Amino acid sequence: MSDLLERLRERGWRLTSQRRVVAEVLDGDHVHLTADEVHARAVERLPEISRATVYNALGELVSLGEVVEVSTDGRAKRYDPNAHRPHEHLVCSGCGLIRDVHPTGDPLAQLPADERFGFTVSGAQVTYRGLCPTCARG
Repeated sequence: MSDLLERLRERGWRLTSQRRVVAEVLDGDHVHLTADEVHARAVERLPEISRATVYNALGELVSLGEVVEVSTDGRAKRYDPNAHRPHEHLVCSGCGLIRDVHPTGDPLAQLPADERFGFTVSGAQVTYRGLCPTCARG
């Protein structure tokens, strides 16, 4: 059983066949699919699944904190099932490919105290941008 499905079972999320297919499509490392991509892959496994059902399941997974919505540069939202392991993203500014990265060090340590403006900082999101090997060649 996949890590995501296992977490959902432990939480008592009712795994209908539609929800199960959405979770299976999302499972894996470096998965950052749009809702339309999730739907297209889900239809391959369960032809009768509707777009609305996929959107509803994604919304529930985000609400549960089991999937994270990732938005970059005005592109379509993508859904990241790697919600429980701290990581950052490497985004291709050409094609929009997103990869999870796990740099060492604490990004909060990089923010000097005088730049915090009195905030009690609880987290940081860092996005690295560049060109993937395919876009760099093209």
